[in-house]
Amino acid sequence: MTATPVSSILLVLLASLIGSFGAVFLKLGAGKLSGGLKHLLNWHLLVGISLYMGSSIPFVMGLKHGELSVLYPMVSAGYVCTLFWSRIFFHEPITRAKIGALGLILAGLICISAGGRA
Repeated sequence: MTATPVSSILLVLLASLIGSFGAVFLKLGAGKLSGGLKHLLNWHLLVGISLYMGSSIPFVMGLKHGELSVLYPMVSAGYVCTLFWSRIFFHEPITRAKIGALGLILAGLICISAGGRA
């Protein structure tokens, strides 16, 4: 297979961004679960599920012309976004350990991305 085009990488990164918003809405929806089946499908959970499902569209489009071994690790960019969304929406602390992990994820993404483009 030829080198993975930048457009494929961007589509997978977009999918990761959409999926990270899905995680925020799932967390918001989970907070509203108080018992009973009627609370299982609150609008936050439905939006979260829809975003996760919707993120598969740009992901599949990106996979069409790229290498799976380059693109699939790009999904970890969603973890980077989720760290920031967690701080913004839920006031979770960003610790030194989280920053170190973030740096390792970003370094890995850069190395994989550079290795996929000849």
